[in-house]
Amino acid sequence: MTWHRKPFVGLDLETTGIDPETDRIVTAAVVRYGGGRPTERRTWIADPGVEIPAGATAVHGYTTEAARAAGRPAGAVVSEIVDAVAGLVDEGLPVVVMNAVFDLTMLEAEAERHGVRGLFARSAPLVLDPKVLDRHVDRYRPGGRRLDDLCRHYVVPLYAAHDSSADAVAACGVTWKIAHRYRWLTRVPLIELHEQQVRWAADQQESLRIHFASTPGKEHRAATVRTDWPLIPPMRSGVRAGE
Repeated sequence: MTWHRKPFVGLDLETTGIDPETDRIVTAAVVRYGGGRPTERRTWIADPGVEIPAGATAVHGYTTEAARAAGRPAGAVVSEIVDAVAGLVDEGLPVVVMNAVFDLTMLEAEAERHGVRGLFARSAPLVLDPKVLDRHVDRYRPGGRRLDDLCRHYVVPLYAAHDSSADAVAACGVTWKIAHRYRWLTRVPLIELHEQQVRWAADQQESLRIHFASTPGKEHRAATVRTDWPLIPPMRSGVRAGE
């Protein structure tokens, strides 16, 4: 049976910002997805222990006060997220994460911050990133490549953008649709597809770096582009996973 006919794990985080060195998880969702629909889901709200900037609130809706009131201690939340994902990875399920390098780097940074054994120390997840996959199979398509863009293109419902549960389900749906449209991907064993995405992501990010370097007014952004995937190692100051 090819991998797209088996369940996925979907993961999504909403955060205080895009720098894993300083920002924190606010909400998270882990979903089990199979046959074109979610079958199980878990969600979390964390008290991040820091102020949530207005810009982040505008994205996911949580203010500092709301997260403090509804959220649980961040360390406990991070531990449970890692446990949930690692448990499903141990069952042999791949992890679907839109822009995986951001969410997985953030999760690892939060685990280290709170003294939790990280996902990559616990298991060896095979990752499917719809952003990387879509850019590879349809490189020259005009338009955006955000999750809402991909949902429109692949006709996948996105019921509440930047709600972690809705985003995790939508990312799985996009990945499932990509697999059905580009069947050759399903004939590649997951471990090989993971390694191919490492190379594809590096090529895609290098193209972005060249674009920034050659675009007046954006030259300074070229130095912030990283080619690591699906995880950025501990970072030097000023280099962010969200580019």
